[in-house]
Amino acid sequence: MSLTTFTPRQAERESPPVSTKAPTKVTTTSLQEKKRLGQPITAVTAYDYASARIIDEAGLDLILVGDSLAMVMQGQPNTLAITMDEMLLYTRGVRRAVRHALLVADMPFGSYHATPADGVANAIRFIKEAGAEAVKIEGPRIELVKQLTQAEIPVVGHLGLTPQSVHRMGGFKVQGKTIAAIDALREDALSLEAAGCCAIVLEGIPREAARLITDALDIPTIGIGAGPDCDGQILVLHDMLSLTFSPAAKFVRRYADLGAVMRDALTEYKRDVTARTFPSEAESYHLPHEARLLLATLHVGNEESTPLTKEHAPSI
Repeated sequence: MSLTTFTPRQAERESPPVSTKAPTKVTTTSLQEKKRLGQPITAVTAYDYASARIIDEAGLDLILVGDSLAMVMQGQPNTLAITMDEMLLYTRGVRRAVRHALLVADMPFGSYHATPADGVANAIRFIKEAGAEAVKIEGPRIELVKQLTQAEIPVVGHLGLTPQSVHRMGGFKVQGKTIAAIDALREDALSLEAAGCCAIVLEGIPREAARLITDALDIPTIGIGAGPDCDGQILVLHDMLSLTFSPAAKFVRRYADLGAVMRDALTEYKRDVTARTFPSEAESYHLPHEARLLLATLHVGNEESTPLTKEHAPSI
């Protein structure tokens, strides 16, 4: 149906009714309940106020301020360069937009790798200074998870392809491809659950491994490149909207091509400015009628302009 024939009455018939009831706030407890009921968890990354507000208004369950912003927003080759101060800054912007979703922040490389005490101190900053409701850490850091849990900080674990381990892994490679590796991942997941994790992200592992781990846990799993059997799914927003510049991973589904939309819009804008058709008369501000008449009397022909003095200038 073309836009020229789409009427408001048709929109009322074809659009679902909008609920006036405020959405229920998502918490770690409600995520647990969704797993129990077999209801999939929806999650996506966000790095700025505008994106986070749209995601939240769309009703997704979880927003992650991921350290992937190093690659997506800063053009870095991996996630390692992003700092605590940068992560706090981005998380604060997202916090101001979010009302419904659970807000989780990635702890960046180096912020928890020295000692558990360092990790707890930095996690507290995410909660107090940036308004995060949980933090995400990579790897089976059992003692750190225990201490974070004792400090009343919800923790999301992350197993499989852990991007902060890119150098040790020799690149971004699928993990858990042997029976021994799957058993190790399962044991790590059970240990993280016992230590207090409220959920675990499973990234870049075979579907069969993700299903085995998901079935073994009482807490939800959230997959990214781990197949459809996890309790939820997460994607990087810029990947799913075609706003990245490298080939998409196998598991990324492109839901829109906003990159093409932006290029077309910018090309049209450049054309309009070059042709002096933007801004138009209707898009310009104007003096009141009396001021325009006075201005015309002061600027006659090609004579040098007479400056407007206080006595000449009307109040505008």
